[in-house]
Amino acid sequence: MDLKQGILCALTDRKADFEVSCNSFSKDETLVKSVNMERDGTVNLHRLSETTNEKLREEQNLAGGIVAGTAAGVVGAVIWAVITVTTEYQIGFMAIGIGFIVGHAVRLGGKGIDMVFGLAGAVIAILSCFLGNFLSTIGFLANYNDMGYLDTFLSFDYSQFIPVMKETFGFMDILFYGFAGYEGFKLAFRVITNPEEISKLENRSF
Repeated sequence: MDLKQGILCALTDRKADFEVSCNSFSKDETLVKSVNMERDGTVNLHRLSETTNEKLREEQNLAGGIVAGTAAGVVGAVIWAVITVTTEYQIGFMAIGIGFIVGHAVRLGGKGIDMVFGLAGAVIAILSCFLGNFLSTIGFLANYNDMGYLDTFLSFDYSQFIPVMKETFGFMDILFYGFAGYEGFKLAFRVITNPEEISKLENRSF
């Protein structure tokens, strides 16, 4: 930085005399890789150029991420209900597990880097926790009335859904649902561990 001229080139000590690209520029791939890598071995996508991020966005699939996340959430909710009804004890940490599998499912199905993927992961994870609680309630009602689970689910008076959920909802649920939403949000974004994948993407034309 020169106070009189502004930013100068370290090679020529002059201001840029080109419009698009410098003929003297040579990219140090080793330096680029080290700068863009996080401590956990993943590529920091926020440090990539906007052009590269646009190419990553071309590979995004929001619908695929939502479908995959929803499927994982339903499976997680069913597992939650089975364990809760079997043990007659609600394990709050299972909410974190649901957030974990939902987030990873959204990531694999969506390959997203935009904020909407994280929001989708969080919302699906929280709704899946609600579903797990509701299915647990259905299981307990079925056992109490000596009915089948499917019959109880189909014959349930859904006008009582909100009062029933309020009755079974507590402060700890809010806490664990928050954890689930956080996990679903954090894990929903695309992760790249191989810098060569970025290099190939940068060299690919639109």
